[in-house]
Amino acid sequence: MTSETLNAPTASQIRRAPKVLLHDHLDGGLRPGTIIDLAREAGYEALPETDADKLGIWFREAADSGSLERYLETFAHTCAVMQTRDALFRVAAECAEDLAEDGVVYAEVRYAPEQHLEKGLTLEEVVEAVTDGFREGERRAKANGHRIRVGALLTAMRHAARALEIAELANRYRGNGVVGFDIAGAEAGFPPTRHLDAFEYLKRENNHFTIHAGEAFGLPSIWQALQWCGADRLGHGVRIIDDIEVAADGSVTLGRLAAYVRDKRIPLEMCPTSNLQTGAADSYAAHPIGLLRKLHFRATVNTDNRLMSGTSMSREFEHLVDAFGYTLDDMQWFTVNAMKSAFIPFDERLAMINDVIKPGYAELKSEWLFRQTAATSGSSSVRS
Repeated sequence: MTSETLNAPTASQIRRAPKVLLHDHLDGGLRPGTIIDLAREAGYEALPETDADKLGIWFREAADSGSLERYLETFAHTCAVMQTRDALFRVAAECAEDLAEDGVVYAEVRYAPEQHLEKGLTLEEVVEAVTDGFREGERRAKANGHRIRVGALLTAMRHAARALEIAELANRYRGNGVVGFDIAGAEAGFPPTRHLDAFEYLKRENNHFTIHAGEAFGLPSIWQALQWCGADRLGHGVRIIDDIEVAADGSVTLGRLAAYVRDKRIPLEMCPTSNLQTGAADSYAAHPIGLLRKLHFRATVNTDNRLMSGTSMSREFEHLVDAFGYTLDDMQWFTVNAMKSAFIPFDERLAMINDVIKPGYAELKSEWLFRQTAATSGSSSVRS
């Protein structure tokens, strides 16, 4: 038996493997118990359940509708309890802790500051509360034997008119906890070109941004995000598969947009479980990430909303291992892709790849040698 055949990762190995997360929403990853606590403190009485286990189930079932619009409705409850500095700090700290516990070593977590102003916080106070929470979560994780670095992406809502304001906010806090900018929300009827002023500003400032595109809407959304807006990455981008033709004999033809995305190494922030919930894919086995991996697109694996999808980075990889037979080598490929695509400086990305990710996977991939040695030793003892 070779190391290659033994590289099929166990659940334990998947959890221990260093992972990189580029697409995770802060308001989509709260602990159900925290939502209940914060709702009680805020006097918010609209929660559908007050038992943590039942509330977690409610969020998953409500999100599992096949509709992006219905999926987005679940955020009314999480945003409602994230309106004070203490609440934002707690949610951010727990986010960093939970990701680190799951083996994530680097994460870019996004949130929309404009959605947390109902009780009088300013945009700046929101950003500072979340940043302080991430730093606290990093400290707690380290104390528990885990290392993680978390950067924030400031999101503007595509149906609103504050994109330029949020872009300027992201630029002011650049290097102080914020690593880039994003737009999110329902795609249909709200093209990214509505916010060209924000993207032009960010490009002039040499800042980084990603755009939710190619999830609920098709190729025009991706084309606009890239060719009009100049996105560095595509949030989801799953519908790029519509520009790829697979013939009966298995030969593949890329359309011009798909070829451009692959040639330019544009990162795709793919979120398999979320895509199934919103109807962007029919099953894990049918998810475009399988073909995109074979064709060497810069695909990455992400969680999107851990609460609504009942997921984690480990669970996402477990599903992909089951669907496609991925090994630790495949996991490392996805992880290095993500780290290469992060919005932190090149030397820091390189150090994370060489000093954290590759050594972590090398250790996991070597475990078969020690298992084999132990088995051989045991059989020798019996013979003697």
